[in-house]
Amino acid sequence: MTSITLLATAPAAAQRFGGNDPVCLQTWEWGGSSTIACQYRSWEACRAGAASLSAMCLPNPYVQRPSEPSRRRPLR
Repeated sequence: MTSITLLATAPAAAQRFGGNDPVCLQTWEWGGSSTIACQYRSWEACRAGAASLSAMCLPNPYVQRPSEPSRRRPLR
């Protein structure tokens, strides 16, 4: 019960997504913390960066994609 109280009162760390590329690398560090760097343009490049690390690749949920042209039919 004490450990739950200690964990509940600890301040939450804000996670930052560094970069604006479509693929992110989440790396875990000793002690349970992690960092996310969104600096990869392809899954292959991210997997190469994750090799031999305690890490995984994931899509960047905040990437700014160019807007697509509207596909609506013109009004008559």
